Amino acid sequence: MRFATFTAGGEQFYGAVAEGGMIALSPKFPQWATMRNVIEDDGFGQLEAAASGQTVTHADGAYTYDIPIPNPEKIICVGVNFPDRNAEYKDGKEAPPNMSLFPRFARSFVGHGVPLTRPKASDQLDYEGEIAVVIGKGGRHIPQDGALDHIAALTLCNEGTLRDWVRHAKFNVTQGKNFDGSGAMGPWFVPFTDHAQITDVGLCSRVNGETRQDDRTGRMIFPVARQIAYISTFTTLVPGDIIVSGTPTGAGARFDPPIYLKPGDEVEVEAEGIGILKNGVVDEQ
Repeated sequence: MRFATFTAGGEQFYGAVAEGGMIALSPKFPQWATMRNVIEDDGFGQLEAAASGQTVTHADGAYTYDIPIPNPEKIICVGVNFPDRNAEYKDGKEAPPNMSLFPRFARSFVGHGVPLTRPKASDQLDYEGEIAVVIGKGGRHIPQDGALDHIAALTLCNEGTLRDWVRHAKFNVTQGKNFDGSGAMGPWFVPFTDHAQITDVGLCSRVNGETRQDDRTGRMIFPVARQIAYISTFTTLVPGDIIVSGTPTGAGARFDPPIYLKPGDEVEVEAEGIGILKNGVVDEQ
């Protein structure tokens, strides 16, 4: 069963994705204000039981997808995590021994079906398709051999980037990664029940139907288990935290000349076993 956060009639709900729409479950669980609280209490089983046999409460077209967790404590992104991505830098260097990381803020993401915003400050909006890992069991100094057991769910991410703004400073890329509404996350959560859901699955991105990125998580330089172990060395991971695990080669900046997103484009991010995240593009008003 898949679970999502959505808005209908000006009110935000969470619930189960069903044929033809959503089954709102948040009214049944007032103790859990958001999906973050559900994850904190390991509540997916209770949600599934509550949805069993229920009819759709909000038909398709009557709601808007939000990002799956509207209020995560932190979103940490892993950069340059596929071999071909490292080669794109053309610096002759092997992949470094430790991963590159940067934060993103929840406000920089929109939900499935909501257009990405190309900001007034730049026309270099690019796409990066990724799998996002949601932490269920937190901790510090999590050992790598047990790290996957700390995952609650998986979702998809278009880690939209303003390419010129990742070069505004000497040491970081945070500015270019955090323009309001420049990325997307969703559409839903797929509860994590089997390590095979992340260890070697296909991931691709399409722009206007053309495949631009296509790779497998088994080729990651730093596998997800390593990511969880490494990140938990310096910060306490808590339920609802999100790790955006890295994008394959093929972003628009790597074409000659670059092909950046423009209003009217449609971007799809797809991963085996999770689904498809789809968004258009509009200019900031």
